This record gives sequence, C-alpha cells and structure tokens, in this order.
Amino acid sequence: MFRISLFKNNGARLGAGIILVFIGAGLLAPWLAPSDPLQIHLEHKLSSPSWHYPLGTDHLGRCVLSRLIYGTRTTLYYSFVILTVVFAISIPVGLLAGYAGGKIDHLIMRIIDILLAFPSLILSLAITAMLGPSMKNLLIAFAAVWWTGYARVIRSVVLQIKEGGYIAAAKASGTTHLQIVLRHILPLAAHPILVLASMEVGTIMLSIAGLSFLGLGAQPPIPEWGVMLNDSRAYIQTEPRLMLFPGAAILLAVLGFNLLGEGLRRSAHNYDTLGR
Repeated sequence: MFRISLFKNNGARLGAGIILVFIGAGLLAPWLAPSDPLQIHLEHKLSSPSWHYPLGTDHLGRCVLSRLIYGTRTTLYYSFVILTVVFAISIPVGLLAGYAGGKIDHLIMRIIDILLAFPSLILSLAITAMLGPSMKNLLIAFAAVWWTGYARVIRSVVLQIKEGGYIAAAKASGTTHLQIVLRHILPLAAHPILVLASMEVGTIMLSIAGLSFLGLGAQPPIPEWGVMLNDSRAYIQTEPRLMLFPGAAILLAVLGFNLLGEGLRRSAHNYDTLGR
C-alpha cells in the first residue's frame, strides 16, 4: 500500500524522474559529455553556444555542458556520502537515546542541545575553515555537526514506537533488547527515516554548493556546481549564462528530492492511516 500510494502521487513521480535523470547523467558522464571538462582552450574562452559547445565555454575555454554533467556526478556523490555518514551516526544515537531512556537519554540529549545551540551551517563553515578547504574536510565538518538534528528526530520516533503493546509483549516473551530494536523498532522507524533522508539530500546539496562557492568545498578545477558558480562571478553581467546553468541544475536537483520527499511523507501518512 505504501508503494502504491507513493506512485499515485504526481509530485513524487516527477521528483523521482528528475532524480533519475541526474543520476543517469552522473553515471554516464564519460559518454554524455561532449568534451573533457578539465581541458582548457583559451582560444575559445567565453564562446557562445555552438554545435561543438552546446552551452558555450567558460573563461578558460572549457565546455560548460561537460563540466555541468561531471558536476552532477561530483555533487550527487558527495551528497550521498555525507548523508550516509550522518545517518550512520544519528540512527544508532537516536535509537539508543529513545529506547534506553533515563540517564543515557538525558546525557545524549544535553550533548545534542549544546551542539544545536550553534547554527549547523555556520558551525560546519567554521570547522571547514579551520581544517582547510577540501571536500574531505567538508565531509568531516558535516558529519561532526549535522547528525544532531537527525538523532533528535529519530529519538522522538523511537519514543512513540516503544510505547506500543507489541514492544511490551516482546519484552515479556524474553526477546533481548538488541532484537527488539533491530526486529521491531528499526523497521517501523524506517519510513520516517527514509522520508527525512530524501528531503535532506536537497539541503545537503545546497550546503555543498554554497560552501564550494565560498571556496571551502570542492576546489578548482574540479567540475562542481558551486565551483562553477564561483568561477562565473566575475562574468555575471557580461556572460550571465555561466551562472544560470549551474544554478538551474542545483534548483532542479533540489526540487526533485523535495518532491520525492514530500511524496514519501504523504505516502507514509496514508500507509499509517490505513493501519499498514
């Protein structure tokens, strides 16, 4: 029922279609890109769109379309890596806090409250600036900061689930705490976690592009949408297309994940309403 209601949602179908296009472009980048995204042709710099360069060239004569396609691969890869690392931290912490309760829950939540007192993006920016600009350090910064909000959400979901009578029955039957968490609580928490993950990919993509635009993420000449925006700042009045294309790519990718996340949220709600 969950899957059926999901694919009846037009927004979710549109979002999934957009995401599949971007994922396909990233996977097939070597075959789709008309040129080497790193190859410099100064004699063709700032060329208008043509048959050989469908979206024109940048200030170094590099093919904009090729850099845009390879930038899809870079942005999606690091977004999924960051999301995986963040949830690898937040899911166990949230499960532990919600299920254990008591002093353990209190200690974990106080640590989370302290970290949440600082804006996540600002704190990530500060950590990246201290470690040095690179995608590796950006990953460390996101992992160190962004898990807190997700852990709090997961904890609240676990608190609701563990009040169910079937959890008490499982305890009475002698099921171990680990088995209860893995067999009963985690599968029921999977739906809200999946919804949260799909909606947060767009936020992570925006943050990656933003920090790369500031020079703290991916570094030139890596083809990445934030780097492309940064490279194009000086030409915003004379060649606005150089900022338009990566900006449009970011907009569409974030829109796709948000539409899919909203569709998942509504489908999960219908799924729960119908009693699974």
